[in-house]
Amino acid sequence: MTNNRNLNVTGGLNFRELGGYPTLDNQTVKWHKLLRTAGLAGLTPEDQQHLSQYGVVADVDFRSKDEQTMAPDRVPVGATYHFLPVFPADDQTDASATEAELEQRFNGDDQAGYRHMVDVYQKMITLPSAQAAYHDFFATLSANDTTQQSVLFHCTAGKDRTGIGAFLALSALNVDPQVIKTDYLLTNQNVMPKVEAQSDAARRDGHTETFVTNIRALSTVNADYLDAAIKVINTQYGGVQDYLHDVLKLSRNDLNNLKQLYLD
Repeated sequence: MTNNRNLNVTGGLNFRELGGYPTLDNQTVKWHKLLRTAGLAGLTPEDQQHLSQYGVVADVDFRSKDEQTMAPDRVPVGATYHFLPVFPADDQTDASATEAELEQRFNGDDQAGYRHMVDVYQKMITLPSAQAAYHDFFATLSANDTTQQSVLFHCTAGKDRTGIGAFLALSALNVDPQVIKTDYLLTNQNVMPKVEAQSDAARRDGHTETFVTNIRALSTVNADYLDAAIKVINTQYGGVQDYLHDVLKLSRNDLNNLKQLYLD
């Protein structure tokens, strides 16, 4: 099976491999072990079959209960579903908000969307629900001990809660921080056609450029968002390795085990 960064999934968005990335100590993340994606509610039967054949054995869902109810996953055959909500009640990233809800909140200040996302990224580090979700995510990763079996993890848009999950997982594997940030920003290439269509539709519907600017801030990723999370990790927890150990409760043996499972 060929190794491609983007997966051929027709009923989904932003389906990506994390294999092939280099670590700081000259190892490489294995292919067919870690997949980051957007929601699975739109998967076709062919998509489900493709993911099953790809080796997906775990489907980690970071969405809220409301999102799960509104758009339940079409879990690939043979995969175990893990519901690990980062936010306890609703989707604070607004990836699943209605246009009316967005219009009410983001029509007045063209920096409101940007500031909201910075705040969301900080919360994904500090909220107890987020810390519990990412702790359990690592437990799922550690249980994936068979060659070429994949853990798939996702939220609604596959960019924020999923982005932090990828940041933490790749950091635990000692992947170069610049490589991690580059992967994070790859989301924009995958979502931009949809974002441009949303922007055009909003303009046709008579929305202001302020509203469009805010919707684009909510619908894309920004290095500033990830940097806001990293700043909290560094200033409140002493750095990502301390965060992994002290907050997510990963021991040295746990980290070594993850490296054995996920690195060549």
